Amino acid sequence: MSISHCAEFVAHPFAVYFDHLTPDSSAHHPSVVMVHGGSHTGSCYLMTAEGKPGWAYRFAERGYRVAVPDWPGHGRSGALNLQTLTGEQVCQSLAALISGLNGPVVLLTHSMGAAFGWRVAELCGDKVTAIVGIAPAPPGNIQPEPEILSDSEESLVLRTPFRTLTLHNEGAVFATPEFVVDKLVGSSRQFPLEQLDAYTSLLTHTGSRLLYERLNVRGSQVRVQNTAYFRGKPVIIVTGSEDLEHPRHVDEEVANWLSAQGASSQFVWLPDQGIDGNGHMMMMERNSDQIADLILEWLDQHRTRVRPQK
Repeated sequence: MSISHCAEFVAHPFAVYFDHLTPDSSAHHPSVVMVHGGSHTGSCYLMTAEGKPGWAYRFAERGYRVAVPDWPGHGRSGALNLQTLTGEQVCQSLAALISGLNGPVVLLTHSMGAAFGWRVAELCGDKVTAIVGIAPAPPGNIQPEPEILSDSEESLVLRTPFRTLTLHNEGAVFATPEFVVDKLVGSSRQFPLEQLDAYTSLLTHTGSRLLYERLNVRGSQVRVQNTAYFRGKPVIIVTGSEDLEHPRHVDEEVANWLSAQGASSQFVWLPDQGIDGNGHMMMMERNSDQIADLILEWLDQHRTRVRPQK
């Protein structure tokens, strides 16, 4: 199958760069918009840690048009004031991208990107026909607030259920080696550790205010305002066994909340599917194709066969 790959962007309300992959047989398939998590850009969907083609290509090979954006203010989307950039502004910008695509859209989000994704799905309404959450951050509607241990002009020290961390009063937060090893890789048996240094060198910053909101400091996490948009919407949440901050009960709670809002929600704990040893960055791990195929099989069952709008 022939796949065309081009670069595109939307300019308003904030610039968003995205890679756009279009297979030559996509007439009856929706677009899949893949939103990255913190410390990353959309490149995590384009290439695995071993340098093999990533999920964007895997989905395109199955006939899906794929858009892979960088968050506004991050990666190739250009510079913004990261001390003032809010999650709602990111959501509005991603929603503008989706609104400009032809036909229905499947929204696939990872980690911190899912905190935006729940709100984006609300903003886009019926345009988003299905949602895939990969080790997703919950919406602010159900995320508990962290304990504030100390607060000064220079920094904020927080305790979450998984770690104690310090947020400094600066524009951008960079991934430390400890964060990479403990959070992103964890105890994964599928991450190629021989590629750890190369992978780490590609990581980027996360806006400090966005991280503040992601941690739900003082209830600041992005919230879904009208959960009616989830009624009847297919949602799948996928979690690996070695993701230290996403134990089974945490992500299953997100799926249960979505079901309570009327979504057709399914939680997939990968070991139940015979897929074991995955950490937080499953789209970049050795068995990423196997996980992509699991998602694609679900998607093929739920996708709406609508011709793209002209």
